[in-house]
Amino acid sequence: MTLHRRRLLHLATGAAAFPWISRVATAQGYPTRPVTLIVFVGSGGAPDILARLVGQSLSQRLGQAVVIDNRPGAGGNLALQAVARAPADGYMLLLVATPHAINATLYERSNVNITRDIVPIASINSDSFVMLVNPSLPAKTLPEFIAYAKANPGKINMASSGTGNMSHLSGELFKMMAGIDMVHVPYKGAPQALAGVMAGDVHVMFDAIPSSLPHVQSGQLRALAVTIGTRAKALPDVPPVAEFVPGYAVSGWLGVGAPKGTPAEIVDKLNKEINAALADPAVGARLADLGSTVRAGSPADFGRLIAEETEKWGNVIRAANVKPE
Repeated sequence: MTLHRRRLLHLATGAAAFPWISRVATAQGYPTRPVTLIVFVGSGGAPDILARLVGQSLSQRLGQAVVIDNRPGAGGNLALQAVARAPADGYMLLLVATPHAINATLYERSNVNITRDIVPIASINSDSFVMLVNPSLPAKTLPEFIAYAKANPGKINMASSGTGNMSHLSGELFKMMAGIDMVHVPYKGAPQALAGVMAGDVHVMFDAIPSSLPHVQSGQLRALAVTIGTRAKALPDVPPVAEFVPGYAVSGWLGVGAPKGTPAEIVDKLNKEINAALADPAVGARLADLGSTVRAGSPADFGRLIAEETEKWGNVIRAANVKPE
């Protein structure tokens, strides 16, 4: 009787351990096929540029292709939905960004939510936005722009790549803190909005440095200020907004997430490999050339960043009474 009970206890213990053993084995063998990274913007946008850069390095480390799948729309929610509903096996990942933290407030009734449906894996970078104007605008400096805007209330059109995203809310925060009035003109994406500013259809835009830098360098756009607290390496002659509007600070960020329920072993493996890719001097140098700064860390670090940004932009959305289109 005692022997029989011992055998049952041994079998029960083995059964309880089996899921853990299975997860470890899965993580050790992962990945055995290509991994898809869903990007929430179209090809050519700053997040797409950086996703391809990091994805290429990550694919070399994983020994499997990292396929970039662009799914723009709904301010990033289409990409979020695709990943949230995918199997939690590490083969479909999300390029997580500030818009996803914004959407937690902007789309409060959405059936997907970044904090509820996605597990954070690793942060990638932080970067500055830049305040851009058409060169024909009389204002050549930020103080001149503020003075011009105050003299012409409601007559300056501010482009964005979509209602409620970073390019829009950076402008809304600027309007509130500088005490000016500008008319928001949303476009379907950053390339279209930038084209609108260059054509003179709209006057000003806040955009990520990586996508706008070539247009600044070519003289098609004038950079008035950067949105971080210090000068950006890619635009050393451009002052921070905070020099003239104290307390103003905006930085964009990117990272990688996976469907909730993804095994911790896979999350940890991806975190390790993404951080190793970011430690590659060639990747760091390329990020710097694009006006971006490496921001490596643990999954917990990335989770805290998402929570902080969700609260910050939620306050701006409520104060500016921003509503989704």
